[in-house]
Amino acid sequence: MLVEDFRQLALTLSSDTLLVERLWREIEARHAEKGRHYHTLQHLNNVVAELERVKPLVEDWSSLIFATAYHDVVYDALRKDNEGKSALLAKERLTALSCQPQRIDRVVGHILATKAHVENEWADTNFFTDADLSVLGAPWEEYEKYYRNIRKEYSIYPDLLYNPGRRKVLQHFLDLKAIFKTEAFRERYEDQARKNLVRELEAL
Repeated sequence: MLVEDFRQLALTLSSDTLLVERLWREIEARHAEKGRHYHTLQHLNNVVAELERVKPLVEDWSSLIFATAYHDVVYDALRKDNEGKSALLAKERLTALSCQPQRIDRVVGHILATKAHVENEWADTNFFTDADLSVLGAPWEEYEKYYRNIRKEYSIYPDLLYNPGRRKVLQHFLDLKAIFKTEAFRERYEDQARKNLVRELEAL
């Protein structure tokens, strides 16, 4: 569970237990905001579970845990700068914890990478973005629940506006040589992800 990892790592940076608890409660509250159906704490816990599979290959585990906690902390379906705002808030909160500047930069880099999900020169970032996208390769029933929850988050838009944009996103992933950037995630999820994306595309 992310909560245990976050608290444990935060307490290695600061002995202020009230600060650590306040920061976690903020993360918890933001992910319980009205209108969130997929971008919830469950998503964060799923990302951590996926990263656990490749933990022996990770260089800086702490930066991945903090990036997971903050990568969707700002989420507004009407805006296109959620990643940037989330990265900025993460920088502010980790600075308050006296986190090392180099690690903060890594966290910010991980978060910003979720905007385009393109291959990064640093393996840890690729593991992180692959974990973030792992739901694409879930069994169909789970994937179907995911895309219906995404639709709920964008419910302000009618199908006339939403469907073309969603088709564009799905086709973008299908046009990639590989959806997942790391071998570990490709082997586990690539084939099923492509089947899921095609099936949703056909349903739109």
